[in-house]
Parts: sequence; structure tokens; C-alpha cells
Amino acid sequence: PSMGPLQFGQQDEMVFLGRDLAEQRDYSEEVAEQIDDEVKQIVDNAYKRVRELLQNNLDKLHAVAKALLERETLNHDEFEEIFQAV
Repeated sequence: PSMGPLQFGQQDEMVFLGRDLAEQRDYSEEVAEQIDDEVKQIVDNAYKRVRELLQNNLDKLHAVAKALLERETLNHDEFEEIFQAV
């Protein structure tokens, strides 16, 4: 990320309605594009990382999925036991 931790925009919302009433942008279209690019890069990198983790641990994923199909839920200890056994 090239922008670093920054906050952009001002926003008024009515919490009790659960939605924004007004949003005022105090940054340029160029900055908006940079923000979009940064977000896309973060999401793309996370997607690649997760995909790699899943591919490298496919046997563990299948073992946990099988256990969930049989039992529907797993507590932490059950999960760890299955995960470590594979």
C-alpha cells in the first residue's frame, strides 16, 4: 500500500435508521481512484493468499468439511484434533 493509514471523507448518519443520510467527499477524483486501487490491491492480495493457503492445506480442509457434514458443529478442541491429525 502506498497511501498509508489515512481517513477520507466526512459522513453524517442517523444511527437509529441504520443508513447514511448524507456523504460529502472532501477529496479529488484522483484520490478516489487511488483509494479504489489500494482497496483492490489489498483484496487481490488477500484472495491470492487465501487461495494458496487452501490449496496447500486441501487435505485438512476436506477433513474438517467431512467432520462438519457428519456433526454439523465442531468445538475448538475437535477442530484442532482433526486439523493436527491430517
